[in-house]
Amino acid sequence: MLATVASATLSGVDGLPVLVEVHVGNGLPSFSVVGLPDTSVREARDRTRAAILSSDLAWPDRRTTVNLAPTTVRKAGAGLDLAIAVAILVATGQIPADVVEGRAFLGELGLDGTLRHVPGMLSLVDAVDVAEVVVPPASVAEAEVVGRHVVRTAATLTRLVETLVQGAPWPPLPDPPPSPPPGAAVDLAEVRGHPLGRQALELAAAGGHHLLMTGPPGAGKTMLAQRLPGLLPDLDDVTAFETTRIHSAAGLPFPGGLVRRPPLRAPHHGASAVAVIGGGAGHLRPGEISLAHGGVLFLDELGEFPLAVLDALRQPLEEGVVRIARADHRVTVAARFLLLAAMNPCPCGEGMGPAGCRCSDRALERYRRRVSGPLLDRFDLRVDIFRPDPTQLLHGAGGDTTATVAQRVRAARRRAQARGVVANAELSGRALDELAPLAPAATRMVERALATGRLSARGLRRVWRVALTVADLAGDDPPLADAHVAVALHLRQEPSFLAQRRAS
Repeated sequence: MLATVASATLSGVDGLPVLVEVHVGNGLPSFSVVGLPDTSVREARDRTRAAILSSDLAWPDRRTTVNLAPTTVRKAGAGLDLAIAVAILVATGQIPADVVEGRAFLGELGLDGTLRHVPGMLSLVDAVDVAEVVVPPASVAEAEVVGRHVVRTAATLTRLVETLVQGAPWPPLPDPPPSPPPGAAVDLAEVRGHPLGRQALELAAAGGHHLLMTGPPGAGKTMLAQRLPGLLPDLDDVTAFETTRIHSAAGLPFPGGLVRRPPLRAPHHGASAVAVIGGGAGHLRPGEISLAHGGVLFLDELGEFPLAVLDALRQPLEEGVVRIARADHRVTVAARFLLLAAMNPCPCGEGMGPAGCRCSDRALERYRRRVSGPLLDRFDLRVDIFRPDPTQLLHGAGGDTTATVAQRVRAARRRAQARGVVANAELSGRALDELAPLAPAATRMVERALATGRLSARGLRRVWRVALTVADLAGDDPPLADAHVAVALHLRQEPSFLAQRRAS
């Protein structure tokens, strides 16, 4: 007998619909899975057999063939277990065929017949085009976020079969999980002695500009970085859904709803290229740059990251997506993030201190080469963070609070949205010419910077966008004045690790 059950598989962060076809016919007892299954899917034979027998149901002692259609798509993960088991029970006459029509079955099976959650459930549910979905109890809250299906659940395969065969009422849906406790609140008002750093942080949040901070250890770079997400507005519906899908595919704990606050990801500088960019040998998983989608990617100790990892950031920074390709598998994952980086001026860290740098010329040269020119050029804002004066640190007055600065950031973002973009950093060169022309004095200022080699063609557009954000925060309308451009040029300094090399 032939049975067909709807399900889905995960490809990167996207769910792909799958039809599980099971044929039980005459022949020597055997079980085979076809349709480009990976190792975890081929292992479904042992899991489903144990689950069916543990549920006091009959396992077919005949030739059983499982086909996963379409056969041109690689199937990965254990999320097809439940659909395979249900299809086997339909093919052997233990479940009527009509009760599975219009329903999709998603989830992993334990050897005792329990239904278990699998990563990427949000994308899996979103991929199926049926009226009802049956998922494990731990996946109900995630499945309900999609909002297009009637969500059903059962704790065990036995309970599911009773409901389908005997018409028993579906088990009640579990209560939604409690929201995770908020992290320790950090306020920008706690930062003292860093007026330039505070200004750069506000501009980065308002305009979506990438920021590089250079300074000695203990100067306050990490402290500033931790306060940037609090300045960003909540994610819009589209970005929130995309970010939640990515986090779900990566197996991160479900927050109880859509991810609304911009995430902050801070991988260690020893992280591999796969961990940061994404990929893997079998199942392609999102990396840290995708987990930071809609939020902030903080790279502390930028000069210690492998060069291959840093250079791999260049394409996602420009396009907002990362394309991961293998011989038989290609996925595209969203990766639009605000890059925030911090590094020491030299390997010893004292290149900006009173004691002076103790590094050799060779060590300085190696350190300089860790960050390529093309990557460095993609930082709109490059500022030096010095150790604050002890008087300011102990007795200085705090600046504006995070709430106050966030209000100005939201106002600047609304002006950018009126131009058709989320933030000014997304404006094209033509849009800048039309929407934010330069005043004559500002034009002369950037001409001098171009003539002296201080700015490249790419750098000109980035300075222009920052100047527009300066004007937005001040409430000024174009044309952009020389004062706006002067601030943008001042905040695009030559990094100290390059200046340190020339001084030596």
